[in-house]
Amino acid sequence: MTLEDEQRQDQRITDGPEPKHIQLSAAVARLATESLTPGEMIPSERTLMTEYGVSRATVRKAVDSLIVDGLLRRVPGKGTFVVQPRLESRLHLASFTQDMRRRGLHPTTRLISCEAVEPPPEAAASLGMDTPGSRGRAWALTRVRCADGQPIAVETGWYPASLFPDLDRRDLAGSLYDIFSADYGVLIDAAEQTLWGEAADAPTARMLEAEPATPLLVFRRVSHAAGRPAEHVVSRYRGDRYQVHMSLSRDDVSSS
Repeated sequence: MTLEDEQRQDQRITDGPEPKHIQLSAAVARLATESLTPGEMIPSERTLMTEYGVSRATVRKAVDSLIVDGLLRRVPGKGTFVVQPRLESRLHLASFTQDMRRRGLHPTTRLISCEAVEPPPEAAASLGMDTPGSRGRAWALTRVRCADGQPIAVETGWYPASLFPDLDRRDLAGSLYDIFSADYGVLIDAAEQTLWGEAADAPTARMLEAEPATPLLVFRRVSHAAGRPAEHVVSRYRGDRYQVHMSLSRDDVSSS
């Protein structure tokens, strides 16, 4: 028996107190984290069946559990791949740039567009621009936010042109909050944020270099400076690269 045959025999799944699909799931997880890199394809179903001595049903159950856990991603017609580890965020008031730097990652930004427009109704309401005499133009700013060169989010925001004149002449590749503070004396000090999930449409998927219908985490933030509304922004994060952490206390739990 060759060394390769001995190694294959050592890794075969056997009957025991732990179900076979659980044993195989642990083995494939080790393979994905120790031997493969994000974006690499794991061995085919047939290869896993042969190397571990299990049925196709066992392989599919084990792989499906790792997909649910977010370690693997199945691409129809291509195979199953190791996913990029998710960035985790604690909900707090900070810019994307500050958030990524805090993690030790290098943030970059791709500017898609910046133009002065009449804001849509929802943004106008958030910015206090939906009443007679208060109508005006807002900067509509769309940017792709990246961490270590990988697209993480698409942001579309609206900012009152009266509060930020000539914003389009600024370098918008960094933190807007830093620009607001340094160039306009506007310090973002409070915000309300709403979170929901949706699937990426084709244009958003292209900007995020993702497959259409990729799950997204969507944040809508309305920010204020000294009580004045200054920002209405919707950020769409890749759900396979980003996750949110929340700490709950007893006071956060309702009586129901």
